[in-house]
Amino acid sequence: MSPLRRWFEARLELGRELGAATLRPMEGLRGVAVLLVFLVHYATLVSPWVPAHGPASVILDAVHAIGNVGVDLFFVLSGFLIYGGLIVAERPFLDYLWRRVRRIYPAFLAVFALYLVLSIGLGRTENLPREPGAATLYVLWNLLLLPGLTPIKPLIAVAWSLSYEFCFYLLAPLVIALTGLRQRSRRWRVGFIVLMTVLALAGFAIWGGPVRMTMFLAGMLLHEWLSGENPPGCSAVVGLAAGLLALAVPLVPMPGPALQALRVGLIYAGFFCLCLAAFQRPGNALGRCLAWTPLRWMGNVSYSYYLLHGLALQAFFSVAQRFISPGHDGLALALLLPAWLATLPPCLMLFLLIERPLSLAPKSATARSPAAALKS
Repeated sequence: MSPLRRWFEARLELGRELGAATLRPMEGLRGVAVLLVFLVHYATLVSPWVPAHGPASVILDAVHAIGNVGVDLFFVLSGFLIYGGLIVAERPFLDYLWRRVRRIYPAFLAVFALYLVLSIGLGRTENLPREPGAATLYVLWNLLLLPGLTPIKPLIAVAWSLSYEFCFYLLAPLVIALTGLRQRSRRWRVGFIVLMTVLALAGFAIWGGPVRMTMFLAGMLLHEWLSGENPPGCSAVVGLAAGLLALAVPLVPMPGPALQALRVGLIYAGFFCLCLAAFQRPGNALGRCLAWTPLRWMGNVSYSYYLLHGLALQAFFSVAQRFISPGHDGLALALLLPAWLATLPPCLMLFLLIERPLSLAPKSATARSPAAALKS
């Protein structure tokens, strides 16, 4: 093994460091999810560089639509992990909440401070109210992760999803406690989650609202499904086909709350089958592909990458415009790899300097992962 590989492995193999059984395909799926999100922002920023109505523009619109489901995949995986950890054993709420705060906030605060400094320093304060009191409130609402579930525009564009995440963090233990889910049978819990899914999609279809919150239920259902004795599963081919269907769904126009709920329902089903096929039999072809080491490493740094890659992309295109003249379709493909490579160093620095030491458990941690709990 080369010294460089050993260096990366020592810092990016999080599952081994935690001393807990890890579903490697899950790490790979995180990598897939964050690469999809990268494509959304790349398509947005490279679009002015290609002809407005040319083939590249059409492809970029499709890439943008497909990439948006990366966040939905993150929600499924988060639902699986958070619910799995909560349902296995009761823990003090404040301890649980502190762990969630510690996981989310260090990297977020570092990036938020950077955005704030750059916004003021570069004069890009269109999101900041001019009146000092209103500006202070705007910063406070962002720090409380309110953009996303409220009409407040986030300072960090991708931070809207953290509002969904933290809402789920608060709701999950509350629902488990109020319904006594730990004391219920697995079959009862599966039925409850399915019923909640149907009611949520129906409610969002009628009244609208944050329909993508439903994706957390897919992760909860996945945990319960895998906890059973020899549960029905999906083959690698079926799982891959379902995942591709989930990616293709956004390409079909579905305006209005009812069709939006249908869209989320289809993505829910597609990602559920994809994860089921990969997690239940990690040794199949799909699981092995998702366990590819570079993809897993991308997944392990995905939170830092998610927060900072947009700013890194903007810096890349600001520099690129000094050397490259926009105007032809080939630029969309030609700039893809250089743009992605340019995002890696700052995001990796954020992970190594902030997220890893402040948010991730030390080597002595003995907490079991939901994946390990599935085997008990």
